[in-house]
Amino acid sequence: MNAHVNADAPPGTASWAPGRTDAGAAVRRPRLGLWILTAVVVVIAARMAYGVITNPTIEWPVVGRYLTFPTVLHGLAMTLELTVLAMVLGIAGGVVLALLRMSRTPVLRVPADAYVWFFRGTPVLVQLILWYNLSIFIPKISIAVPFGPELASWQTNDLITPFVASLLGLALSEAAYMCEIVRGGLLSVPRGQSEAAQTLGLSRTRIFSHIVLPQAMRSIVPPTGNQVINMLKGTSLVSVIAMSDLLYSVQAVYNQNYKTIPLLVVACIWYLAVTSVLYLGQTWVERRFGRGHRP
Repeated sequence: MNAHVNADAPPGTASWAPGRTDAGAAVRRPRLGLWILTAVVVVIAARMAYGVITNPTIEWPVVGRYLTFPTVLHGLAMTLELTVLAMVLGIAGGVVLALLRMSRTPVLRVPADAYVWFFRGTPVLVQLILWYNLSIFIPKISIAVPFGPELASWQTNDLITPFVASLLGLALSEAAYMCEIVRGGLLSVPRGQSEAAQTLGLSRTRIFSHIVLPQAMRSIVPPTGNQVINMLKGTSLVSVIAMSDLLYSVQAVYNQNYKTIPLLVVACIWYLAVTSVLYLGQTWVERRFGRGHRP
């Protein structure tokens, strides 16, 4: 609240007039501490950048030469493919699981709860290794009539390739996390809006698609964008099962030429480039769904 001191008031007292301000008394205090902190941060950042640029271990000419190396670009393409497929399957599975978990029928809700409990409680790396070694305890996958004849069968090693194992491990785990994101977004919409729409005679499908989902998307989109970025980085885990993603491709190159640090820098540059593009896309989507609701 603005105030003005009355000069005619007796000594030791003050008369405050709301809504008035004394321009002569308004003195801008110098923010010396902020300037010092800014200078310290700039100096530290410049020193770190200089150290990275001038470090002979990085060998920037080698980095530039292998940045577009065919093996590296193939690994980058595989990383992007895994990211897209795993997220599509994970989002679809997460939506289904979220609806099941919100069901009032125990026979639907309990299996969904168990799924989320298991896949959120075990590391993705462990899941990838289990899928890759599935043939150890399930040598053959078959389709058969219950308690009847076998219709078709395949060797597990023929079906569960490194790509399939990678996709299953990433997508099934992502579905558990997306389930909680979608469920949280749906629960953020006040139930009274659905009840009011029902009194107007709208069907459940129209209520969900026209009232609940558009509002829930404002809560779903930001964490989903983070999950996409985490998925891109998480694909590096598939290198442990000999999947030729970006990290595995980089490792294959530096195992031959022993340029470990320059090749790891190449991987970091590509990861940073793609995540930056994803971040810009996430920002655009958030603004689109947040129109008319920004403070």
